[in-house]
Amino acid sequence: MNAFSKIKSTHALITGAGKGIGRELAQVIGPHVSKLSLIGRNLNNLSEVKSLIRHECETQTFECDITDQNAVKETFLKAKQSFGPIGILINNAGQARSASFQKTTLSDWQAMLDVNLSGTFLCTQAVIEDMLNLPFARVINIASTAAQKGYPYVCAYTAAKHGVLGLTRSLAMEFAKTSITFNAICPGFTDTDIVSESLKTISNKTNLSREEALKELIKNNPQRRLITPKEVALQALWLCHDHSQGINGQALSVSGGEVMS
Repeated sequence: MNAFSKIKSTHALITGAGKGIGRELAQVIGPHVSKLSLIGRNLNNLSEVKSLIRHECETQTFECDITDQNAVKETFLKAKQSFGPIGILINNAGQARSASFQKTTLSDWQAMLDVNLSGTFLCTQAVIEDMLNLPFARVINIASTAAQKGYPYVCAYTAAKHGVLGLTRSLAMEFAKTSITFNAICPGFTDTDIVSESLKTISNKTNLSREEALKELIKNNPQRRLITPKEVALQALWLCHDHSQGINGQALSVSGGEVMS
């Protein structure tokens, strides 16, 4: 039996799907589902990702600000009306801003909570009622090792990602007797635009070269490398496995051994 037989007819939705990890998630998950909705802030990026999906999967794209409650409700309703109830939700959209604690403004703090934590909350609320009526459902939150440990100069991002993990675990317990599982994937520093921007910031503030800045970022990874988006996407696919029902409320660290608990 195909290990992913239950998701063959499932409608999956991925947020932040226009680039980075989201782009890879679309390409890895897409071939295993019948319908795929991609959400992001740039329709051009989403259209490009859509063109990479295999033809056997119907794909639609939506521009949406996941921090806007009304926009989320409207977008998810449109996705449902076109492709049916959403059975797999991958909350991937997120942002990171770097500043010392003293220089972190309230607006920076709120922005990180809004996009990383409240966005995850709003998108999950938009699918939960339908998922309760499905025989198979998955909510996968792309968190970060910043959900499992502290990092300097990203206090707002770290607090938000800790919140994502707390939300994941709370929902896993609240809905443990249903068909839904809730898990978080926690990548270490990953080869994405966010990390590229971080490298630029470090270089500008410290006069380090890009190579030197990269060494600083990866020094806590025992493998001394960046994680690839595909490594993260394949773990998400594994959580969609027919036999992964017992994996619930977990923080799956994809970090080369940086986090082991």
